[in-house]
Amino acid sequence: MSTATEPSAAHSRVHAPLDWAEAERVAALQRWLQALAPVHGLLPETLRLASADASFRRYFRIDVDAAHGGGSLIVMDAPPAHEDCRPFVRVAGLMRAAGVRVPEVIEWDEAAGFMLLTDLGTQTLLQVLDAGQPQAALPYFKDAVAALVDWQRASRPGVLPPYDEALLRRELALFADWYLARHKGLTLTEAQQRTLQAAFDLIVQRVLAQPTVWVHRDYMPRNLMLPAGGFDPARPEGRLGVLDFQDAVHGPVTYDIASLMRDAFLSWDEEVVLDVTIRYWEAARKAGLLDAEGWAQDFGAFYRAVEWMGLQRHLKVAGIFARLTLRDGKPQYLADAPRFIGYIRHTAARYRELKPLLQLIDAVEGIETPVAWSIGRPTLG
Repeated sequence: MSTATEPSAAHSRVHAPLDWAEAERVAALQRWLQALAPVHGLLPETLRLASADASFRRYFRIDVDAAHGGGSLIVMDAPPAHEDCRPFVRVAGLMRAAGVRVPEVIEWDEAAGFMLLTDLGTQTLLQVLDAGQPQAALPYFKDAVAALVDWQRASRPGVLPPYDEALLRRELALFADWYLARHKGLTLTEAQQRTLQAAFDLIVQRVLAQPTVWVHRDYMPRNLMLPAGGFDPARPEGRLGVLDFQDAVHGPVTYDIASLMRDAFLSWDEEVVLDVTIRYWEAARKAGLLDAEGWAQDFGAFYRAVEWMGLQRHLKVAGIFARLTLRDGKPQYLADAPRFIGYIRHTAARYRELKPLLQLIDAVEGIETPVAWSIGRPTLG
């Protein structure tokens, strides 16, 4: 999961090796850039941090001289011992072929783990969104939905790894192992373990029943980039750019829309979530992507599937955020874990079969569970 942010000018320059512990890797990167400089007009002295990342990848921005068109490019540093760039290159090609705006791979030293990419811009969609101004956000979300449907429409089986039961369950286990056991320090009773397992079984059953498409797997405003030349979806170069797609799989059709509207770092009122999700539903059914359980005719049935898919993601991400803090020393992620607990509780409260999960979460979080319960179907209004 990326955390793309533009650093302040005071901290934007990288004076290697003083600023990095990995002096040998810094020197190797500088040699690589120096060799490419005459070909692409790179100005190695302008190398600066472009974004941080939850993984071992680091991204830097480097300027290009006027003779080669000016502007800037992106340098990816992905140590081969920790990162495999081949999925990034492969998925970038698939997304570009589908008409989605993604970085172009200009140079790639596969053995060293260095990559030179086109620069999609310095501002993420998250940086311009305001939860109190949903109408201002709507044009961006409409373009994000259009790009998502373009991507899904291009899906073919057997191309990307399957988002199968084994992967779904490994992701759900992160919640038990990292959020509950390690972050909260809990040892669940046998009854609590049965409750959690029963909820996981239900979630997996509902999710695996969905139609499958190509899934970005982290399709959210922090991974969508505003074009440097101004946002204008009528122009290909004016559309939102998409990043952090290297973990793409072939899986449930609802995953990416659930990810987009139940964001890790920004929450929307449900009427906004419904508005954008309906727009996606209308576009997806026209594209022939929703031929299951009457979804093309019944938005309510489709929305319930989105909620169950979102629940799986929320449980997983809460575990990932705990792991990033406790294992990887990145405490900023766990600060957003309460948002995901809120998403989990909100969904669990709407379905009778998830009442035991809600009670377990409330016990863990020290929340008094309300007496009234839903009847198993959300009110969509």
